[in-house]
Amino acid sequence: MIQYIRQRLFALQDMKYKDFQCKLMPGIPPEKVIGVRTPALRKLAKELSSHANINEFLTALPHDYYDETNLHGFIISEVKDYGRCMTEVERLLPFVDNWATCDLLSPKAFKPKGNHAMLINDTMRWMQSSEPFTIRFGMETLMRYFLDEEFLPEYPARVAAVKNDHYYVRMMQAWFFATALAKQWDTTIPYIMGQRLERWTHNKAIQKAVESYRITKEQKEQLRTLRIK
Repeated sequence: MIQYIRQRLFALQDMKYKDFQCKLMPGIPPEKVIGVRTPALRKLAKELSSHANINEFLTALPHDYYDETNLHGFIISEVKDYGRCMTEVERLLPFVDNWATCDLLSPKAFKPKGNHAMLINDTMRWMQSSEPFTIRFGMETLMRYFLDEEFLPEYPARVAAVKNDHYYVRMMQAWFFATALAKQWDTTIPYIMGQRLERWTHNKAIQKAVESYRITKEQKEQLRTLRIK
């Protein structure tokens, strides 16, 4: 099964796309990147998700290629049963070592609101991890599913409390706060006014918010005055 999938991936190889991907992820050795475009990976994942022998691939961790790990993420994103999906997510997360693989994980099992009581507990647990991309995944999950009608005022506090110097953790903190400013301004702006984030993260959150079309002109003007020099 593993060799079959690898052959399928190499048949979809796009060398120009590989070069593009390698520039975005200097930490991933080029020899570990096949270069398969995301739409092709998604299509292959849907095809393979119901394959009788797919578990052979899902348990073969770590994968040899970046594209195999991404395919793995797309396959388990197709799983609709929350318990089974969570088993697969927990198995994959320790092997996620880059922002792209982390951010493509968007399981269908996370979307039904009936699963959110379980999901918020798992999200908070991920945010307490020592692994940077597990933390990032937790913060991104909180941002995706819990900034609208299920929002609680404690959520920005939980993200602000994360202390980790990894670049991609701090970037997700900034992204979370920029999104929270757009969706929950009144609750979130005190974190910026009170400078409750580390300086770089604070300024990056303001930058992202100012670039957002969801932030009003007046809000952007206020945010620009709150940058830390």
